[in-house]
Amino acid sequence: MIRLMLVDDQTLIRQGLASLLSLEDDFQVIGQAGHGQEAVSLAESLRPDIILMDIRMPIMDGVTATKSVKEKHPEIRVLVLTTFDEDEYIVKAMQAGASGYLLKDAPTEQLAAAIRSVHSGFTQLGPTIAPKLFSKLSSPANGPKEDVNSMFTGRELEILKLLGQGKSNKEIAQSLYITEGTVKNHITKILAQLNVRDRTQAALWAQQNLD
Repeated sequence: MIRLMLVDDQTLIRQGLASLLSLEDDFQVIGQAGHGQEAVSLAESLRPDIILMDIRMPIMDGVTATKSVKEKHPEIRVLVLTTFDEDEYIVKAMQAGASGYLLKDAPTEQLAAAIRSVHSGFTQLGPTIAPKLFSKLSSPANGPKEDVNSMFTGRELEILKLLGQGKSNKEIAQSLYITEGTVKNHITKILAQLNVRDRTQAALWAQQNLD
């Protein structure tokens, strides 16, 4: 069962979303919040698997709330669900630690699939969102794929591919029979080489550039 928390300042939207998602056999809506500050507080007590987070809300916006939740509880995944597709919101949300970004006009089937995908550890972006985010990844690696082998060691490529699959440091370490500390060191080098700020952006780059 995937335990969900809904965060949106519009009560009717929250209630409608809760009704739709509750029809799915593997979803359970365990809480609702009307703004970011309430979301942070509820996340502390309810510990949902996934938070569906709006962006523009009173008191505390979704980006700030996402960052706060992820700092305290990195195991909780955040899927942004909003009407706003501005580049700035997308980039800031992903940098704050969101695992995905969808627009509210997405079909219910697409939203349900995105929730399951995020729960499995993958990054999920709406069809109009991915190009906007990729265009912001100002990486020297945006050239031909054959340059990849000259950019990274074999081990770094292995780690980068696993990042692209949504694996955690612990899962990567277990897969490659190395320590989590070694994984962290490699990821630090990978981020510097790609000129990106966090592992989510590195994972997105890997999904786009590695077979």
